[in-house]
Amino acid sequence: MKPAPFEYVAPTRLDEAVAALAGSDDAKVLAGGQSLVPLLAMRLATPALLVDLNRIPGLDEVRFEDGTLEMGAMTRERNVEELPGLAARCPMIAEAVALIGHVAIRNRGTVGGSLAHADPAAEWPALLLALDGEVEATGPAGTRTIAARDLFVTYFTTSLAPTEILTRVRLRLPPPGAGSAFAEFSRRHGDFALAGAGAVLALDADGTVADARLALIGVRETAVRAELAEELLRGERPTDEAIRAAAEAVDEALNPVSDVHASAEFRRHLAKVMARRALLAARARARGGGEDG
Repeated sequence: MKPAPFEYVAPTRLDEAVAALAGSDDAKVLAGGQSLVPLLAMRLATPALLVDLNRIPGLDEVRFEDGTLEMGAMTRERNVEELPGLAARCPMIAEAVALIGHVAIRNRGTVGGSLAHADPAAEWPALLLALDGEVEATGPAGTRTIAARDLFVTYFTTSLAPTEILTRVRLRLPPPGAGSAFAEFSRRHGDFALAGAGAVLALDADGTVADARLALIGVRETAVRAELAEELLRGERPTDEAIRAAAEAVDEALNPVSDVHASAEFRRHLAKVMARRALLAARARARGGGEDG
């Protein structure tokens, strides 16, 4: 199929893009186009106006800064994947990004575009949640900061206003010495995950868990933090038994649905398996070793 007719603008300044959005009752923002263009082609999205962000300078910067990973919303996923030092600083991010589609997809796909699209099976929402991240959004009233916990509303829906553009993403990196990992299951490499998990474990000097983070994808209407599992681990020694119990405890955060790809029961099972795998890998790295379990 071909897209329905639409108007197209490619501003060179952010304020021009905001004005274009505000001046239309039915506009969409075009970032990398990896989700929007197929929707246009199938006429599942029929906006009157497309506002292309690709010519606006300064939206594609990526850097480490004061314990955070700072990214402009137009940062290509491939540029994050190839960022020097990323795998050593936070393996969870490096592992998750490498699982996004294929290289051709990551060459065009953007961090901000994925977050704004809010696919519950996508990796970036889990990373934002697991790392207590935040985004900046700019609209006619100015720029505001939105915490990860306040960004995702339901399937493919965020708290961004129709006239706002997501412009910057900030991830708080785990402290030095913490371990992190990402694990997911898909039917084929490059497919969206049936279930996945990102984990961070920081250990105290006595070997107990100082902090635990566990975010899940593919198991409800948005990516979600498994808060009960995190609480079970904090202050405890991360033994195999403790990690197994934490993985079982993710059940309270799940609300999977059955579809042509997997039953709800299978997704629930996968979520627990992926949670355990991610936690075991994070534990091994926090202890200064390789993978275990």
